[in-house]
Amino acid sequence: AASGLEVSMPAVLEVESGGTARIECNFHIPGNDSYSYITWSYMDRGSLVRLYHIVAGEVQQEGTDSRLSVGEDWALSISRVTPQDAKTFVCQVGAAGHGVGEDRTELRVYKVPEVPEITANPTGISVQSRLSLLLQIAQCVSRNGFPAPNITWHKNGTQLVESAKVKISVTRTRESSGLYTVTSTLFAPVTRKDRHSLYHCTVHYRQQGQGRSMESRRVNITVFYPAEHVKLRVMPSSALVKEGDDVKLVCEADGNPAPVFSFYKRGLEDSWQDLSFLSDTSSGVLNLHDVNKNSSGLYKCQTLDLDDMRQLEKDVELVVNYIEGVRVKMEPSSQLHEGDSVKLSCDAHSPVALNYQWRDAKGEKVADGKQLFLRNLTFETSSHYSCRVLAPSVPGLEQSKQVAVAVHGKPRIVAVSSPLYVRQDELVNLTCKAIAHPRPSVRWSVNGTTHEYVENQHVGSNLTVRVSHDLLRAGAMCTVSNELGVIEEHIQLLDQKSPESKGVIIVAIIVCILVVAVLGSVIYFLHKKGKIPCGRAGKQDITKPEARKDKIVVEVKSDKLSEEAGLLQGANGDKRPAADQSEKYIDLRN
Repeated sequence: AASGLEVSMPAVLEVESGGTARIECNFHIPGNDSYSYITWSYMDRGSLVRLYHIVAGEVQQEGTDSRLSVGEDWALSISRVTPQDAKTFVCQVGAAGHGVGEDRTELRVYKVPEVPEITANPTGISVQSRLSLLLQIAQCVSRNGFPAPNITWHKNGTQLVESAKVKISVTRTRESSGLYTVTSTLFAPVTRKDRHSLYHCTVHYRQQGQGRSMESRRVNITVFYPAEHVKLRVMPSSALVKEGDDVKLVCEADGNPAPVFSFYKRGLEDSWQDLSFLSDTSSGVLNLHDVNKNSSGLYKCQTLDLDDMRQLEKDVELVVNYIEGVRVKMEPSSQLHEGDSVKLSCDAHSPVALNYQWRDAKGEKVADGKQLFLRNLTFETSSHYSCRVLAPSVPGLEQSKQVAVAVHGKPRIVAVSSPLYVRQDELVNLTCKAIAHPRPSVRWSVNGTTHEYVENQHVGSNLTVRVSHDLLRAGAMCTVSNELGVIEEHIQLLDQKSPESKGVIIVAIIVCILVVAVLGSVIYFLHKKGKIPCGRAGKQDITKPEARKDKIVVEVKSDKLSEEAGLLQGANGDKRPAADQSEKYIDLRN
């Protein structure tokens, strides 16, 4: 200060590892005199280690580090900075007549650490461990940081602080690269609630003079604790179980690990039947297949904790809904005939309310309720009815009972192929269909090939036969009989003319009609022309000249006066008196 030579440098310079550090050395010499020398050094254990010596513009390097260089402004540059470069650097300037001045800069090197890695205790922790024996919760590792970062622990977002119940162990390792690996281990007791707790660690470091942090992922630890409660459930719901169902009894305990499960069913005199051989003792599930009403009863699940040998148990009542004893009564029970009436009654037993439906042989519902009345029975009445019993409160629970309603009577023919148009010598099919109960038999009065079949309670018979003269004349007789009576039906066969004969008849009729029409037209034309005048004297001369002896005259007399009067009308349509028309002459002269 007395000499007036001033040297100024930044007190601290921070550079990231791998980057370039440029340390400036600014100085002022009074009178703008020149410097005599400049020296760059660094502090090592309290002593200066020279790096460069500059005299009269000549730079002399004391070491061999190629990463170092001095610029034209005499600033010191360090490339590819490493953590070992974190030192205090000194710049000395000497000037003749002004003495020596110096200043120094602390070079700080930093390296952002990697994302911290957290590992939870892989074996799990028991809540029954003694508090004095703290077990490892998790471990956190921060790698490749500089300077060595700090690690803090958090549980459910709250920072943990070392205490009698919380211990944190930290180790710092400097790698060959000069970077630090920091390992932190958390020790603490756990409770049942910690089975849901989330732990994480946070790494704290500095970057360019600013404090920064980085969090790990959240982890959950395995906590072992004895069961305190046990539940036993019926699946599906006990209220909906019906005969034939597969049922599961599911036993659940809130311990970890799950205890050993055993199942029992209460028998006679409060004895318990062991059902463990039907269950999975590790999963706590008892499977009951195709249950029936005998499966109903009280079931018990028992748990055993192998750590403290503590036992817990829970029971549940299984109710299997059922329908039994479905029966149908028919009144009267005696034999039924056409025209009779009958009452069908249905009943069943069940622990739940029941509904009743009646269905016919086609499966269509015909009535609701316990009773079905059938009046005026016929053969066509459905031969079978079923009573369907349902439990509305238990979906799918139903039973059915069928009853036969047989209407007895002698046969009734319902269809025959009569009359039937046939041709002689051709093969024809004759059909006869009847209904009756008991089932009737069908016979034919002629021989042929028969085929009998049943269709919708009807018994039918087809007869294939060749038409003969006798068959065409007499026809065929169908006879249907059963033990209650006989009925017959005659089948008439009619001769069917050939298409050729029909054509001839039709042509003849048409020709006759044409001839009559032409004749009528000619007569009408002659009458209009006056060729057929009518006299009032009863005689008419067709031609005016008198008849000659050499000509033939034919006299025509008619006894049918009424017909002649009708044909010989005047031009105006007036009828002539019958007396005037009694005699007619037709002149056949040329």
